[in-house]
Formats: sequence, C-alpha cells, structure tokens
Amino acid sequence: MSAIEKRVKNSDLAPAIFCQQVVSQAKVGNRPILDGIDCKIEQGEFVAILGLNGAGKSSLLRSIAGLLPLRSGGIFVNNIAVTPSTLKQARQPLAMLFQGGGLIPQLSALDNVLCGRLGEFSGWQTLTGFPASERQTALELLDRLGLGEFASQSTRQLSGGQQQRVAIARALIRSPQILLADEPVTGLDIMAIQQVMQTLSQLHRSGMTVVTVLHDLALAHTYAQTAIVVDRGRVVYHGVSQNLDAQFEQLIKD
Repeated sequence: MSAIEKRVKNSDLAPAIFCQQVVSQAKVGNRPILDGIDCKIEQGEFVAILGLNGAGKSSLLRSIAGLLPLRSGGIFVNNIAVTPSTLKQARQPLAMLFQGGGLIPQLSALDNVLCGRLGEFSGWQTLTGFPASERQTALELLDRLGLGEFASQSTRQLSGGQQQRVAIARALIRSPQILLADEPVTGLDIMAIQQVMQTLSQLHRSGMTVVTVLHDLALAHTYAQTAIVVDRGRVVYHGVSQNLDAQFEQLIKD
C-alpha cells in the first residue's frame, strides 16, 4: 500500500475527493497540465474551481473522473483510488456534467435523460426499450427540474438553460453522491445562468457534493462555499469563496 493510500484509509472520514501531488501525462509546452495538484474536498461541499485560461481547471475535473491519465501522484474518490484497475468502482459515486451538456439534439428530453443509464443495461435491453420504472424515474427528474412539460420535445427545441437542466437530470439518474460540472453556464444568458446555478445549489442543499469549474468570480462567491484557484497546473488558493478579486489580481501581476 502506498503512502497516499495509507494516509486516506487511516482517516476517520475520508474526503469526497482527495488529490496529492497529481501530475498529468499530458503537457502544455514543456510543463504537465497538472503539475503537482494538492487538494481535498470534503463530503457535502460546494466547490468552485477557478483560474485563468489554460490553468488546468477542466483538466483537474477530468482527472478526478479518470479521463486524464496521470504520470504520478494519486486521486481518491470516497476512499477509492482512481486507477485503471479500480476506475469503475471509483466512478460509481460520480456524475459529470460536460461543457455544453453533450445532449443528442434529435432525441427527446426524456430519452436524453435515459441515456444516462445506458452503461447499466445490456444492448438488447436498450433496443427493446427501458423498463417503465426507469422512464418514470426520468420523468420525475425532469419534473423536479421544472421540465416535466418538455419531456417529449427534442432537446434542439429547448433553450440553452433548459438543455443544461436536461443534462443535469441525465447525470442525476445515476443517483450520484458527487457531481462534477465543467463550465456548466458557458454561453448561457443571465436568466439561464441563474436557473442552472440555483439547480446546483439545490442539489448541494440536499446533501450532494458539487464541484464546478467557473469563470465568473461573482457566481463562485454567491453559490460556492469553497474556491480552489489553479494557476499553471498548481493550486495557489484553497479557501472560502470570498475576496477572490484579490487572488486574481495577484495572478495577473505574476
């Protein structure tokens, strides 16, 4: 057992996410995109990951989900190491919301939500249709997010904010404990931004751990408890989501 594994396993309550000296295989120029990331996210936190363009924000989120190979260091999700051999188990409590939602525009909102369950059913089962219980769960999620009346509409007919809430419902159908959201409000209008952020806030209040990449400092201050500021592949600030303007002024000076 490695020193990292011992440190996490010996804790009384393992954090939701624990990263120690994470270095990615992928590089930007001569430097790893992630170049020694250390951070710990507690159960039930709402965390905003911030930084200048190219700092490594989205790469950090993707590495937690096991989508970015590591050169060294370790990542643990609910005490499970994110490694090729344990990836399925480590991902079990996670759901990820990608930038732009990643919906299939020709499918209905309901069918897009059901797509979140594809990996848990055989090809034959999906060809013959999802069980009625799964369709009912998907409908309940859409209704919970204020989209019940749009269940049968193709997502290309929905507004940007509605599409992103469909994507959230698709993530929630897996009943995750931790939601990773990569720039979930990029390209949305002011009203849609508020709807999506309020949805994330409601999920947090229900007990879910929410980790989201944001560009807007005001949104981070309003909705997140904690901010992680990344610069050149390293964490340069990890604390309360206040006085973030000062943190970024220092980054610009540097």
